[in-house]
Amino acid sequence: MITFLLCLAALITAYFTYGRYLEKVARIDRKADVPSRRLYDGVDYVPMPRWRVFLIQLLNIAGIGPIFGAILGACFGPVAFLWITLGGIFMGAMHDFLSGVILVRNDGLSIPEIVGRYLGGGMKQFMRVFSTILLILVGVVFLRSPASILGEMVPQVSYYTWIGIILAYYFIATLLPVDKIIGRLYPVFGIALIFMALGLMGVIIFGDYTVPEMTTFRNFQLAPDKVPIIPTLFITIACGAISGFHATQSPLMARCVNNEAECRSVFYGAMISESVIALIWAAIAMAFFGGADGLSQAMAEHGNNAAWAVNTISTTTLGVIGGILAVLGVVAAPITSGDTAFRSARLIIADIFRIDQRSKLKRLYISIPLFAVGLGITFVDFDVVWRYFSWTNQALATVVLWCIVVWLNREKRNIWVALLPAVFMTFICASFVFVSGQFAGMGAAPAAYAAGGAVTILLSAAMCIKLRRENKTSRKL
Repeated sequence: MITFLLCLAALITAYFTYGRYLEKVARIDRKADVPSRRLYDGVDYVPMPRWRVFLIQLLNIAGIGPIFGAILGACFGPVAFLWITLGGIFMGAMHDFLSGVILVRNDGLSIPEIVGRYLGGGMKQFMRVFSTILLILVGVVFLRSPASILGEMVPQVSYYTWIGIILAYYFIATLLPVDKIIGRLYPVFGIALIFMALGLMGVIIFGDYTVPEMTTFRNFQLAPDKVPIIPTLFITIACGAISGFHATQSPLMARCVNNEAECRSVFYGAMISESVIALIWAAIAMAFFGGADGLSQAMAEHGNNAAWAVNTISTTTLGVIGGILAVLGVVAAPITSGDTAFRSARLIIADIFRIDQRSKLKRLYISIPLFAVGLGITFVDFDVVWRYFSWTNQALATVVLWCIVVWLNREKRNIWVALLPAVFMTFICASFVFVSGQFAGMGAAPAAYAAGGAVTILLSAAMCIKLRRENKTSRKL
């Protein structure tokens, strides 16, 4: 319990301390013009109150990520607490805040266009494809999981009927102006997500459960050799610590904030809130099943089905209310993130070809092919989709971190706040390619880590050379 409470306190304190420091690093200007007013179009560029933007951003970036990922990550043991806390403060929230500020100052453009401005045209072209693929994968992941759960809850309606119903909703929500469905309905679901987490925190603190302490770095997975903590834990828990998916969602709200001063609460605050939710779910998952060992065993017996764990924990600890909140958590939350994933994909395509989105017909032209591809992927094995989504997600976060490093360097600000996380995540993504049996398949062998380290050194050296060249050019000017 002490470890859990210390981590919780650290996350909350960071919002008022490190978050405020990052405001100084970014040189927040309260008087600066913002895209929601300068580029207002009544569709995507629409100013909304800060509390509403915060709740939408939280729901957009959360989905099932800080719930499912935290439960699966808790199978590694209490070490998950450290990653959620340190990752959330110094990587995820920093990543979301500084990328959010960059987006606000660049007309709320989609992330590939921003990456291109700081990492070059070649990277922009790569990111256009990479980000669109990731968003479609996210949309499919957050389409199939609620459809599967609803199919079990209402067996009279088939799985693919639910797929069709949810996809139809996605289509409508993607086409409508942001303040119609998203702006009105999503804050309600955001509040429900927060209340579910607070209810479980009350169970942790006042209930008859014991949260394990962080006394060892032992891997509590049933087959630890196959899923080593480094790098697998850092891929498994993404949304609760750092997630590239967030950078694809932030342009939606970068087009809706009223002032640069709102960025800390909207972007840094939403990520800290997500880390708190992930911390709570990791804690209750271990406590409910009698420790990380018991959790790993229970998950293995149920096919590592995190949705089963969510439903079991919620209904047992919170009763009827818990059951309702569980449904919101595992059904409504992924649906809301899924439709904004497709919306973000539409905006990326629109930014690439500079297609004005005021026209419903033009929005339709872009959306139909995206949903057709997404529907096709629903027939692919879910494990395959999830596997590549997880790694792609963290790889995107790494690219955005390097983008932030270049931006800070050009602004003559403290680059270390992003440089160290960028190098770390480069190693995590590179080493996972060699460690994972799904890719190169070396396993947790010294050669795999050495290969990951070599790739990290080469990529980091290339970025440092780029920074030095830019500095020399700026001095000549």
